[in-house]
Amino acid sequence: MKGSLVTSFGMAAVLALAGTALLMQGPAHAKAQVVPAPVVDMPAGGGGLQTVVLSGGCFWGIQGVFEHVKGVDRAVSGYAGGSKDTAEYETVSSGTTGHAESVQITFDPKQISLGHLLQIFFSVALDPTEVNHQGPDDGTQYRSEVWATNADQARVAKAYIAQLDAAHAFSRPIATRVDMLPGFYPAEAYHQDFLVRNPDYPYIVFNDAPKVAALKTAFPADYSETPRMSGFKS
Repeated sequence: MKGSLVTSFGMAAVLALAGTALLMQGPAHAKAQVVPAPVVDMPAGGGGLQTVVLSGGCFWGIQGVFEHVKGVDRAVSGYAGGSKDTAEYETVSSGTTGHAESVQITFDPKQISLGHLLQIFFSVALDPTEVNHQGPDDGTQYRSEVWATNADQARVAKAYIAQLDAAHAFSRPIATRVDMLPGFYPAEAYHQDFLVRNPDYPYIVFNDAPKVAALKTAFPADYSETPRMSGFKS
């Protein structure tokens, strides 16, 4: 969907459509649904940087949000859930590879906990009740999933989803899955830091920039005006 918008309509037409949609949507599009903090979390402390991989629709928006979160050292767009041989954008976009568009988040647990990262994820980065769908994008590659890199991460993520469901934090049950990470494969360089590098791109303007705005409004203490770039050269 992301690439086909410009191909099908041309940039000027897409800009017009995006602008009209934004006006129709109104300011509510930028509001967060702030969910309660997790009761079960991993302890802050040593051990150095940690990683977790999150999937929640298009990786441009997820990466863009977490590049603005204090305590995140690096966020990299990529693919998780399938094999290395099929970890390529056009192939993954077929929805047949088992991959989900994902973001590998490297964070400092002395500054931010896994649980708080998940609170931000569920509050501003996606609608966790959607199944194989986010915004204008459909397919298994757009599913929501927490890919744990150890058993403690899986335990915290599962407990948090159960907590939010029990509290009826959303009008429907959370569809986000929790699985152990089988492997993460970085996406092509042109996908990295896409929101930061292309703030006027229509898809970003309508779908993803409001998520960053919601982060700033809902979690001001966690918001960093200067994004932590992935380090990839496009």
